[in-house]
Amino acid sequence: MSARPAPARRGGAPAGRGGPARTAPGFVRIVGGRLKRSKLPVADAPGLRPTPDRVRETLFNWLGQDLTDRRCVDAFAGSGALGFEAASRGAVEVVMIERDRRLAAGLEATARRLGAGTVRVVCDDALGWMARADAGRFDVVFLDPPFDAPLAAPALRTALRLVSPDGFVYVEGATPVAAPEGWDIHRQARAGAVHFALLHRAPSAGPG
Repeated sequence: MSARPAPARRGGAPAGRGGPARTAPGFVRIVGGRLKRSKLPVADAPGLRPTPDRVRETLFNWLGQDLTDRRCVDAFAGSGALGFEAASRGAVEVVMIERDRRLAAGLEATARRLGAGTVRVVCDDALGWMARADAGRFDVVFLDPPFDAPLAAPALRTALRLVSPDGFVYVEGATPVAAPEGWDIHRQARAGAVHFALLHRAPSAGPG
């Protein structure tokens, strides 16, 4: 999840990612793949809350664990937890979008430290970048926008055009996800106050 400079809050404090305010962890660990147990630092930034371990584990069980040759976008990267999990599982390309320059620099440093050569960090606004990116290029788009900001719906609308015909969009937020027209919810669940879902195109739908 991405963070935004104070005073704006991007989930977690004080409302919290998934409930009451809490201190951000100093690091999280990758839960699967070749980089399993590698540490990802979590910066002390307002509202920065990585996707919890159990949610990431569930998500990548849904995706089948092996992401070999898949192209992915982590649109609100923050700590990069979702993107590095994808790289750990064999994704051939992982684009991390992070608007905060300090966090983006940290993601680049982590990618170098882990030898994650398939990761590319872009310092940009996620919605703007997705609106300009090539249509149909990516197999998985991860959307974990600020928990307390109304960005999940516009982010999802913008992300749909990026997804390949057999691809998926993952959405995490404070409210249940509604599938847009032409899309189905493949799997969905809840962890505390966090709702998360994996979407794919309905069988009769063409490219978005």
